[in-house]
Amino acid sequence: MKLAWILWLASVLPPQTADSLCLTTTVYLEARDQSVRGQKAVAEVALRRRDSGLWGNTVCDVVTARKQFAPTLVSPSTRLSNTEAWAEAVTIALEAERNWALPPGQRKEIVPGASHFAAHAIASPTWRSAYQVATIGDHTFYKVQSLKPRRS
Repeated sequence: MKLAWILWLASVLPPQTADSLCLTTTVYLEARDQSVRGQKAVAEVALRRRDSGLWGNTVCDVVTARKQFAPTLVSPSTRLSNTEAWAEAVTIALEAERNWALPPGQRKEIVPGASHFAAHAIASPTWRSAYQVATIGDHTFYKVQSLKPRRS
């Protein structure tokens, strides 16, 4: 399936289902070749950003914000063809959403406070000198800014 089709599908699905699809797609595109821990960390950054409201109010808004995550950085014609990696990304995304639905003190955080990440083999962001939370596989996770959940 092509990325453009997945993003279109997310635009017509109910919000919670769309968010699960967008998170799955992001985990797949950003970290399918990483460990389960690394994939969970990518999902955690996206969920933390959603909670902050700075990049949007939904996971889909966050991961499609301009130049933030793979869904806007790769070609819309990119095929997501590794079915095993897709199935793993679905499991990880759903597990991450369940974990993130817990009260903050009960969540299992892998990269506490991380607001950004980068794969330095392919990116050299301007904020790469920020506080490094962890390096997992090919990704380094950073606390570039303090993200606080928006007020309800």
